[in-house]
Amino acid sequence: MDPFDFINRANADYIEQLYQTYKSDPRLLEPHWKAFFAGFDLGNSKSGVTPGTQISQEASTWSQPNLAIDAADLIHSYRELGHFIANLDPLGHDRPNHPLLDLDHFNLSVNDLDRPTGQTTFLGKNDGTLRDLLEKLRLTYCSTIGVEYLSISDKAQREWLQQRIEPTYNHPDCGGSECKEILTQIVAAQGFEEFLETKYGNVKRFGLEGAEALIPMMNAMVDDGATLGVEEIVIGMAHRGRLNVLAHVLNKPYDLILSEFEGTSIKSEDGDGDVKYHLGYSNDRTAKSGKKVHVSLSYNPSHLELVNPVVEGIVRAKQYYLDDKTRTRVVPILIHGDAAFCGQGIVQETLALSEMPYWRTGGTIHIIVNNQIGFTTMPKQGRFTPYPTDVAKMIQAPIFHVNGDDPEAVAHVAKLAIAFRQQFHCDVMIDMWCYRRHGHNEQDEPTYTQPVMYREIEAHPRPREIYTDRLIQAGKITASEVEAMKTELRAKMDAAQKTAKEERPKNKVTMLGGVWKGLARAGSDWSAKTAISEETIRLIGERGTSVPEGFTVHPKLQRLLLEPRKKMSEGKIPVDWGCGEMFALGSMLLEKTPIRFVGQDAQRGTFGHRHACLHDYNNGDKYYPLANLKPEADQAPFIIVNTMLSELAVLGFEYGFASADPRNLVIWEAQFGDFVNGTQAIIDQFIAAAESKWAKMCGLVMLLPHGYEGAGPEHSNAYLERFLSLSADENWQVCYPSSASQYFHLLRRQMQRNFRKPLIVMTPKKLLRLDMAASPLKEFTEGQYQLVLDDPMQLPREKVKRLLLCTGKVYYSLHAERLKQNLQNLAIVRVEQLYPFPQKEVQAILAKYNEAQEVCWVQEEPRNRGAWSFMRNWLEQMLPDTAVLTYVGRDAASSPATGSVKVHEAEEKELISQALDLPVAQAAPIQPKPELARAGS
Repeated sequence: MDPFDFINRANADYIEQLYQTYKSDPRLLEPHWKAFFAGFDLGNSKSGVTPGTQISQEASTWSQPNLAIDAADLIHSYRELGHFIANLDPLGHDRPNHPLLDLDHFNLSVNDLDRPTGQTTFLGKNDGTLRDLLEKLRLTYCSTIGVEYLSISDKAQREWLQQRIEPTYNHPDCGGSECKEILTQIVAAQGFEEFLETKYGNVKRFGLEGAEALIPMMNAMVDDGATLGVEEIVIGMAHRGRLNVLAHVLNKPYDLILSEFEGTSIKSEDGDGDVKYHLGYSNDRTAKSGKKVHVSLSYNPSHLELVNPVVEGIVRAKQYYLDDKTRTRVVPILIHGDAAFCGQGIVQETLALSEMPYWRTGGTIHIIVNNQIGFTTMPKQGRFTPYPTDVAKMIQAPIFHVNGDDPEAVAHVAKLAIAFRQQFHCDVMIDMWCYRRHGHNEQDEPTYTQPVMYREIEAHPRPREIYTDRLIQAGKITASEVEAMKTELRAKMDAAQKTAKEERPKNKVTMLGGVWKGLARAGSDWSAKTAISEETIRLIGERGTSVPEGFTVHPKLQRLLLEPRKKMSEGKIPVDWGCGEMFALGSMLLEKTPIRFVGQDAQRGTFGHRHACLHDYNNGDKYYPLANLKPEADQAPFIIVNTMLSELAVLGFEYGFASADPRNLVIWEAQFGDFVNGTQAIIDQFIAAAESKWAKMCGLVMLLPHGYEGAGPEHSNAYLERFLSLSADENWQVCYPSSASQYFHLLRRQMQRNFRKPLIVMTPKKLLRLDMAASPLKEFTEGQYQLVLDDPMQLPREKVKRLLLCTGKVYYSLHAERLKQNLQNLAIVRVEQLYPFPQKEVQAILAKYNEAQEVCWVQEEPRNRGAWSFMRNWLEQMLPDTAVLTYVGRDAASSPATGSVKVHEAEEKELISQALDLPVAQAAPIQPKPELARAGS
């Protein structure tokens, strides 16, 4: 706070006290106050007023006992700090006071309580005395709800919140029917957990006990959201309370849930499935208003917050294909644990995405189920801030703290949250203070590490009993009515268990419905017709290298990029990598396939090969040639955007988008291939396994620059070996194209088939401008993606005694040296798709070169990296008895690559010589065109 902002913050008595201190001993004051009073005295001296007279007279007038108190600072302080002394902790460990809210801080005492305050900025009714104002402020800001909103800089948002909080003292006025409805939900939530504890006490379920108020909170959002235009809600949450939310928010049938405990649930024949508390579900619900709301809970692995960006991507995709431009029809809700929310970095990364233009979803409602513990870690060990929500202040979101033992207050803040989100399209935080009645799971013993806390929990009455007593005392319900609720619930649960034991309940989930309609599961044929016409190429070449009148292209780009691409499209020179990509993306846009292409430097391309966004050399204006191939109605939208410096959250978002909309080509490009290190959890737990675990498909493309070129350990290896070690069940495609036309057909193949699989592509660096990697124009108008590329020299098969198999850039090094040495006894074959392994094509190659006595796998990567281990398993099974299998490449190494360029070059010469059975080669490694070679280095 600016200390000179005394008009809003300080009262006259306080200023007068400071002034008297200044006159007696200025050294006792802060420098800014000394400067202020010195200037004040100087100004009054020049105007003929005795120094100090004006301020003393005004302060004396304001401090008369029979005149009104200036309460502005008091009101502001309660708005700002009242949450610190609110009644939030069900276990009773609340802060009794705060020094900045004590009366003496405002130069007041109990003797001033009956003095009038006059007109104030507080919007709630009061009788005009300090006593009543304090009572109303405490009721509003220090009861079972605490609010943080003064860190919001938006005036409209602050005023909106005050207008809805203060006139009602931030307390709901629940009638008998609404109270009974809330109690019914609490009874169901607690009774559900008690039933599971009784029947399946030895089975993990990660129950909701202690946080049952989450159910009326969620249902209030659904009901109020429907009246505010919400048509669909997408929920992401970890495992605690998940079964309860499935049962009582998504209305997943009890018998279906219990069949997962009984072991009678239908198992997928095409995958491995997942544990019950990771599963998702979706359902259409009828809100109290009669409107339909589609509610879905996303599947989630045990990496607690990993689902956050995935849900955001799903919501963004739904908003796209529903044409929800206002972002009010589809709403994301994320449910967090307190320890995970402030402890896992993906939360902050996702929050940072929330206001980015191409990642905004119109606001997320974040619910922190604040159990006040993380596994066995207490808050003081897990964070240094008062609240887990403090990390959310980075986006200036309103924060509601609420006591989980007050379900009416919980439902009230839920309604405020959804209304705020719909009004301002911003994130909202709800921090529901509760506790965890059991340990981390029902088999865990929490008293080993938190004996005192769990004695308090054991003695604490449960939410159902607390709320029941409250309503009975208020005359809103009778004890017999509550017993009837319990009896009815138990009968439903017993009947559901009987069904679950005797038969297999039917799950109504449709796997390929909605926007996936028309697509299918992958069959045995993964090929596709991907060639395009010369007319299409000419159109893309013309429009893709043109700019509007008055737009000035950087002279170097005009000469080195646009003019050559125009010639490539006319067949005058071979097509390089960047132009081949332009043909692929442009042709799909003309076929009405929308493209979403993101990466930290995706617009230019890390290595300067793309330049999908041109910048006016004079004024910096942007122009996207591929977005302007034809009028907007005649082509699909093209989005290519640079991301913030995040890999984990951004890739999670793009995975979510691709999984929700198979008709968009979604591409994520790593700045360098090793940046997958920061995404590994998304890759392992979603991209690689989602179809097997949850029958969730997607067509996400990952472009990973890979190649050993002396760039050092961190910019050589895209960890191809990791992807191959995760390859099974035809879960994705791992490809390593070695020419521009191959890359072109590979990208087009992704969207030309009637199924979707993730595509992992090892993309090049040097090959981007290597003449040998360019392709003639006819390779774009003919053919398709080749899984294996035979040796183009077409040597007589009987002469080939050594067969080299390889991938990527090393082929060109081998081929160049072979030509130099005029070797005629070996063939070099490229394996362009590593997974699914092209068994038929490799067998055909082995059969063709059946005179070869040695089959050698050659790679740039160290022996323990790259594709060797994967290929070895396959080749050993397929190798003829007359041939031996050998390896050529770098030795096994803990680091991906050397940091010395000279050592790198020596290693490359050595492996080329070994592969070709020559003395150490003296030729320098292959080099690309020099013009833009240094870009991105």
